[in-house]
Amino acid sequence: MSTQDELRRLEEDLARLKASTADLRSQISDMGATDAVERSAMLSMADEQDGLIAELESRRDELRSRLDLS
Repeated sequence: MSTQDELRRLEEDLARLKASTADLRSQISDMGATDAVERSAMLSMADEQDGLIAELESRRDELRSRLDLS
C-alpha cells in the first residue's frame, strides 16, 4: 500500500472515529440523571476513543511528513 493510500484510509478512519466519539459524548449529555456505572463506562469508552484519535493523528502527521519529503 502506498503512503498516499495509507494516508487516505487513515483520514477516513479518523473521520469515522471522531463522529462516533462525538455521538457517544452527545448521548452521555442527553442521558441526564442515569445509572452512574453506565455513564462512567460510556465516559471511559469516549476517553479511550480520544486516545486512539490522538494516536491516529500522530500517525497521520508522520505520513504527511513522509509525503512532503518525497
